[in-house]
Amino acid sequence: MSTSSLSKGCFVFKPSPKKRKKALGLESYFIRVCEGAESSQLRFKLCQDLWDKIKTETEVLQDELNRTVLDSLLEFIRKCSSTRQHDAWASQMRASEIPTAALMLGVNVPDHDMTFQSLSELLRQSVTPLVASIQAKECGALKQLMKKVLEGLMDTEVDDDSDDDEEEEEGREQSQLRRSMHCSLATLCDWYMSKTKKPCGGTLGKKRSSSVINERQPPVVIIFKDLEAFNPRVLQDFILICSRYIQRLPLAFIFGIATSPSTIQRVLPHSVSSLLCIELFQSLSCTRHLTTVFDKLILTPSFPFKLNGRVMQVLMSVFLYHDFSVRNFIKGLQLALLEHFASQPLSVLCCGKEEALRNGARLGPGDLERVRQLPSFGRYVEKQEAQEQDELMIDDNYLKDLCQKLIKDLHKYHKCYYPILRCLHTLTSSLPRYPLGKQIRELHLICLERNVWETEDYQSAMKLLKMMAKDELILLLQRCAEILQTVKMKNDLVRLEELLSRFKQLDAAAETVPNVEENLISPAKNLQKKTDLFQLQKTLLEMNESRRSKKLTPFQALRNEALELIDSLVKSYLSPPESKPLYEACYYSSSAAVRRHLNATPRTSIQAALSSPHLYLQNDSLKTEDGTVSNAAPDICIAYKLHLEGGRLINLCDWLEAYATVVSAAEGNDPNSDSFGKVDEVKHAHFIRAVSELEFLGFIKTTRQKTDHVARLTWGGC
Repeated sequence: MSTSSLSKGCFVFKPSPKKRKKALGLESYFIRVCEGAESSQLRFKLCQDLWDKIKTETEVLQDELNRTVLDSLLEFIRKCSSTRQHDAWASQMRASEIPTAALMLGVNVPDHDMTFQSLSELLRQSVTPLVASIQAKECGALKQLMKKVLEGLMDTEVDDDSDDDEEEEEGREQSQLRRSMHCSLATLCDWYMSKTKKPCGGTLGKKRSSSVINERQPPVVIIFKDLEAFNPRVLQDFILICSRYIQRLPLAFIFGIATSPSTIQRVLPHSVSSLLCIELFQSLSCTRHLTTVFDKLILTPSFPFKLNGRVMQVLMSVFLYHDFSVRNFIKGLQLALLEHFASQPLSVLCCGKEEALRNGARLGPGDLERVRQLPSFGRYVEKQEAQEQDELMIDDNYLKDLCQKLIKDLHKYHKCYYPILRCLHTLTSSLPRYPLGKQIRELHLICLERNVWETEDYQSAMKLLKMMAKDELILLLQRCAEILQTVKMKNDLVRLEELLSRFKQLDAAAETVPNVEENLISPAKNLQKKTDLFQLQKTLLEMNESRRSKKLTPFQALRNEALELIDSLVKSYLSPPESKPLYEACYYSSSAAVRRHLNATPRTSIQAALSSPHLYLQNDSLKTEDGTVSNAAPDICIAYKLHLEGGRLINLCDWLEAYATVVSAAEGNDPNSDSFGKVDEVKHAHFIRAVSELEFLGFIKTTRQKTDHVARLTWGGC
């Protein structure tokens, strides 16, 4: 670049723009961890489509399930607002009472955020734009609670400083720039009246006439998401303050309660709870929510991705024994989906039938070799003749044609499996002691793991069905017919409808059936007569033979025929998915990976980080062999390694000297010098901090046995 010029000047040369590294997107991360990269882009697209489908279905499902309770809440807020604006306000509640909705949400706390988010959006859309949602962790003191409420309602920054002089001197210019406001309900009242274009009439504490309130004045709704976690004293003071301003501000509270309604009496004394006009609302139970999620996402052939029994059991265990959170269950399902498409190259077949057939026709030699290595395909090949086995293992075109047939069979299996599963659940869910489970997910787990018709529970269920009354059995069979009408199983539906029509004809034919019980009663009449032991034995034998030779009634014969039909359908369609070739393409089976991600083990992770810092710090210079730790590792790693060499009690002085020796070697000091291994102030400070961190993590603790020792809490120290 030329700098020649007739006049003096300063020339600025901008540096050439450097090429920035592009941040890796979701697709790039997915491709990096994919097995079989030749189909990674297609698998990422399929995974993304299914992920979006899960998200859309769950959002729609959440809105449908919460629609009833949310509509009731909206109606409650509207009713309270309209009541305040008419003369009926004074007759229904005292003027100092605040309308409060106690929303029972259950112990599935992770799901509460979605409910409150939907509630806030509906309130802003149809009732009032003045909605503030607060949490206990943000409101440790009354000043913080007041600030969060005002900021949520006024959508601006609020100054929580209570010094009025400082507010006038230093905060005036700052408030003009940042629109900062003083933190008090009086400020909120002034702001509310300015927004609604109505001056505040009357003095504080006096009743005002209903004409002062404009019908267009919206209520002010404050949502307490987690009532149990709030400081009781802070909450009491806030309610007392709000009750003083209820004549000037149309307030309404919504309490989110996870346990029971008695929480209100526990948190608020009677003097405070009497200021609230409380109405209770009950949300849908989390178990019913999970059942609906099962129906929409798992027990349906329209969702191609499936879970095997072990993975399903892990997700159900996390739900039932940890959090009861449907949201976390869906996250676990999404995790399994991502792991499946990233680790299984044949997951290109995990899609709709038509798309799976197209992808199956484009399988390459590597994919066909993976098909041959599948355990399910190996079991299928073993059942074929020797000539066909050779063709399947050698001829790629023949194998590709067979894959088309196997894909169709797998989709047909799913299409028939779920209706028959629902029919069996309909018949057995009301039996005594629930031999096959009360929920359909329990029956589904049994069918995933083994042949359900070979279990003792299935046999006992069939025996109980044979003792069922006619009206109950006909009603259950009609429900099964309704289930089969939704799918294309015409032959089975026709057989079931024929049985139902024959059941209806039993009443008309019952009059022509001869009474067979007389033969059974006639031998018993002889028992009433006076007889000897030989005659009694003869009579009892005749009664037993008559029972054995008794003919079945038309209802009993027809009932056995109906149960035989159900049994044949179960044996035909409810075989485990492992029996179907290519099931690995649609079923995710790595329960260990799901358990590792969902059931966190922090102690194991911490020990791995302290033992192998090079993996977490991404520094190869810290990598060592034989399980040792580099002397250049962080202080806590060195201290952790040295504490493993101690016994149950560790001498702090010896531990410090060993630490100083290791650190001196890391600094490059001469081992023969006098200063090598000497403890100075810097090393002592670093050691004390490392020991404190180990104590905080739970590896050591102080002991009263010896003041200069610490007790080791990890294994191997005895």
